[in-house]
Amino acid sequence: MKELSGITEERAATNWHRSVTAYTDRRVLQVLALGFASGLPLLLTYSTLSAWLATAGVRRATIGAFALVGTPYAFKFLWSPLIDRLPPPLPLGRRRGWGITIQIVLIVAILGLGSCNPRHNLPLMGALSLLVAFLSASQDIVIDAWRVEVLEMDLQGPGAGMIQTGYRIAMLVSGAGSLVIAARAGWFAAYATMAALLGVGMLVFLFGPEPKVAAESAHARAAGWQGVRQALATAVTGPFTDFMRRPLWLVILIFIVGYKLGEALAGVMATPLYISLGFSLNEIAAVSKLVGFFATVAGALIGGVVTVRFGFRRSLVLCGVLQSAGNLFYVLQAVGGHRLGYLALCVTAENVTGAMAGTALVSYLSSLCSPAFTATQYALLSSLASVGRTLVASSGGVLAEKLGWVPFFLLTTVATVPALVLLIWIGPHDDLRNDKPDQAVERTRNTSGDTNPS
Repeated sequence: MKELSGITEERAATNWHRSVTAYTDRRVLQVLALGFASGLPLLLTYSTLSAWLATAGVRRATIGAFALVGTPYAFKFLWSPLIDRLPPPLPLGRRRGWGITIQIVLIVAILGLGSCNPRHNLPLMGALSLLVAFLSASQDIVIDAWRVEVLEMDLQGPGAGMIQTGYRIAMLVSGAGSLVIAARAGWFAAYATMAALLGVGMLVFLFGPEPKVAAESAHARAAGWQGVRQALATAVTGPFTDFMRRPLWLVILIFIVGYKLGEALAGVMATPLYISLGFSLNEIAAVSKLVGFFATVAGALIGGVVTVRFGFRRSLVLCGVLQSAGNLFYVLQAVGGHRLGYLALCVTAENVTGAMAGTALVSYLSSLCSPAFTATQYALLSSLASVGRTLVASSGGVLAEKLGWVPFFLLTTVATVPALVLLIWIGPHDDLRNDKPDQAVERTRNTSGDTNPS
């Protein structure tokens, strides 16, 4: 019995070691660089731009209106079929060609935005900010598709962890980093530096692999108008009809919407809770930004390890339970009152568990995409998850006002339970995703004739 127990422990240790070392895979490290490139432009059209406009004396109403330039991020699924289907301007492969093309134009647009003067070129700044957001969202489409297609199923978890880690690092650089550079060398220098840093992602597309995934065959396309209609139908309706062939597809969509509702409800009322307890803005900023950053990165990476170790379904359940339990620390904060130690503990717990659940969900969404429609399906699924969280989170203030802090945050801990029940029910009906990632790879190979049109 002792020998059997020793063998079991050794095997478990080996599996954990393999899960951790997955982060040393060259392609997973490349995903880190692409995650950095993905997150870099976001704040350049959001908080960093708002700081620039405020220092230039632009009216607050106008600064608020500039938030509308972020609209392309919510609607990127509308043009994702074009990136999935149209040949790229640069003949470097479907993903690399589009990626490099978009990044070149994005760098030029950021440089143009940085060269503007808010006091004289405000309409032009608005147009260029919208262009940067559009190109950034388009870059995200390509990066997500490249990540899903280039990584085997057993690397999707680490890939999801790395994409979130790179994204968070980039937001720190383009947020705090840009402000430091602007204070010393001016706003053009800040934006030019961010444009140059986008070269990190371009290097991956230049020297990284092109995913070996066949797009839909062109040999059967008709000519003329009929061919245009056929191509349009394939690009627009193909991703939907393909996904709807999956068993319980509607239940899967409901699960995606509901998985992070509890976290979204709690997150939108976190800062109002802290303020009501007497924390200053400086205290909130110091703890939430510094502690929260490292906690989020740690949670994202841990989530990737857990996904490799336990597989998609079990990691979603485990991380979902931990995510819900993390909201209990808000209850501790509400009861404990103004204590910096409690604030640090609350921020750490929420960010670690939320990032773990985020990595598990990104891994699962990646596994749901068919090779022929990766960009479109992932954009649709991720947008659905985001829109669902946004709509429900908007009711958080009303609920907190009517229930009070403690009952409200207790409610957020059980808000994800229906989604977890749906996930457990989906499991036996979703054979491919029911396995661990390495087993799913084998099944994917065995059924590749059905999912990867030649």
